[in-house]
Amino acid sequence: MNRRAFYRLSHLPPRIAYALGLGPIIGRFVLLLTTTGRKSGLPRVTPLQYEDIDGDLYVGSARGLKSDWVRNIQANPTVAVRVKSERFQGTAHLVTDPARIADFLEVRLQRHPRMIAAILRSDNVSTPPTRADLEHYAAHLALVIITRNS
Repeated sequence: MNRRAFYRLSHLPPRIAYALGLGPIIGRFVLLLTTTGRKSGLPRVTPLQYEDIDGDLYVGSARGLKSDWVRNIQANPTVAVRVKSERFQGTAHLVTDPARIADFLEVRLQRHPRMIAAILRSDNVSTPPTRADLEHYAAHLALVIITRNS
């Protein structure tokens, strides 16, 4: 199985969980982000881990600007979000500044220390990471901040 097929299969469980009405449970960790395909113009749904920070939803991209969903946002920042039992339209703001992404990583480390430390270790980042470690690591990442449309 190629990497793209595996990636698509890995997206099925969260989508199925939301379809079965389990959004309030799985939505504590995963949202469904719908972007518009930059080439096809079709809706593209991607399950992503997120953090709610002051009412905005923050989503990190481990593949940085290479992620399809990030590239779709670059072409059209209007998105639809399904999180917990809520659905809304929003605007996605792309952030590539390593300092701002490091701020986000610090929040994630505080809220999910074991999980984020394991991810960092798998990417050869020392734990606990220094601020310089986080900014260096963040240099190849991207962050998307989703704000709700009025």
